[in-house]
Amino acid sequence: MPRESFAIGPARVRAGATRDLELPITRLITGADVSLPVRILHGREDGPVVWLNAATHGDEVVGVEVIRRVLASISPRTMRGTLIAVPVLNVLGVMSGERYLPDRRDLNRSFPGSARGSLASRIAHLMMTEVVAKCEVGIDLHTGSDRRANLPQIRADLDDPRTRELALAFGAPVLLHARVRDGSLRHAARERGATVLLYEGGENWRFDEWAVTAGTDGVRRVLGALGMVDGPEEPGGPSVECRASGWVRARHTGFLHLDARLGQQVETGERLGSVSDSFGKTLRLVRADRTGIVIGRSEAPVVNGGDAVVHIASTEVR
Repeated sequence: MPRESFAIGPARVRAGATRDLELPITRLITGADVSLPVRILHGREDGPVVWLNAATHGDEVVGVEVIRRVLASISPRTMRGTLIAVPVLNVLGVMSGERYLPDRRDLNRSFPGSARGSLASRIAHLMMTEVVAKCEVGIDLHTGSDRRANLPQIRADLDDPRTRELALAFGAPVLLHARVRDGSLRHAARERGATVLLYEGGENWRFDEWAVTAGTDGVRRVLGALGMVDGPEEPGGPSVECRASGWVRARHTGFLHLDARLGQQVETGERLGSVSDSFGKTLRLVRADRTGIVIGRSEAPVVNGGDAVVHIASTEVR
């Protein structure tokens, strides 16, 4: 018996086919309609239903390229299950070059949303009802924000066996056990019973190749672990599992000179860089406040006292 077609929005996608849809979001003051672009790959054989999404924040473009490369490598004629791709979730943010929506709301604090709520709430509701509700697994792709670069990493509930299994399959350099935030897509999707991995990698407004490659390979490994695709994917890892993390903050205002590299193992008290005045006089050293691995760093040349400059995931057993 042929596999049943897949219903989403106003359409049905037949088995073995790809379909691009525009799900209506809102209408601009000019009268132009704004829609959410979605691509569905509905395999000929049964399997999991999985979603990929990127650009929840309008300045996070690494995931857009990850999804493009993943889609280019998969055919619904040979794939098992169904893949729903949402490469640009925050359409208005990407269009305007802004991290947030025009009403200044953070889309990733607006889930599960409401059909009658704010613009952010309506997009969240659309994502939940048309995509997440149909899926059992999701991969939420992010990058660093505000001139910060992140080491490729998976943030997830590592205490859940299924989530941990897929996180290990992804094969990122770091697996960080991270609590869910109220209003986030990961929190809302988990409440609906979905298994969610959150990928972080790279810097905002940049196609960092090392982050794109790690993300693309990781997504392909997860799809392979779910039995959706075949392929000679190289195993990832070894992944360092961390249970906590924290930012080292600048203790003086000035020009930041960081020596710490993404992925570097550091010890408590180790020098990570310095803050100097405009003549080059060192005003304060930046030192590690814990033993662990550098998973994020500021790329801003100027910092104020209290600004976050180096993110360290603890490798110490507590």
